[in-house]
This record gives sequence, C-alpha cells and structure tokens, in this order.
Amino acid sequence: MGIRLPGITHAKMILRHSLLTANHTTSATIDVPKGHLAVYVGATQKKRFVVPISYLNHPSFQKLLNRAEEEFGFDHPMGGLTIPCEEEAFIDLTSSLNGS
Repeated sequence: MGIRLPGITHAKMILRHSLLTANHTTSATIDVPKGHLAVYVGATQKKRFVVPISYLNHPSFQKLLNRAEEEFGFDHPMGGLTIPCEEEAFIDLTSSLNGS
C-alpha cells in the first residue's frame, strides 16, 4: 500500500501530457539529461530552463504548475511545459530549491 500525494500526482499528469505533445525529434528535447525536464519561463518572452524532476515534489514548484494549468490548460504554445511567471521569480524559486 502506498501513500497518495494528490499534488505530485497532478504535477506528473501535467508533465506527462506536456511530454506527449512535445516534438521528441527536436534537439531541444535531446539535450535534456536523464532525471531533468525542460520548461519555458517568462511573462512575455519565454526562456528555456532545464530543471531536475525532483522539483516536482516541492509545493512551491507545484504552485507554478497549477498556474500553468490555469493559464494554458494542456495547450502549451512552446511545445513543452510553459510556466507563466517572471524569469527572475523562477530563478529565485529554483535557487531556493537547490539549497533545500
């Protein structure tokens, strides 16, 4: 019997759908190391970041994923997971996750 974590399950569902809709033949998906995922971040101009999948376990990152779902649903304009926040805020968040 396992422990159910609804937030993580929901985050995995969003990620799985994003990965299925992405074009896996592009070089953008080839240069993502195992155990990481690519996300596009920015309010207007999107910048690509490669982050560890362990971030999916953090409540702060899950909030960003929920915002992405609210804004884009499963239709991510960049072909990959797009997170609607300022680049500086994303960098601050991921920097704090690196320290934990």
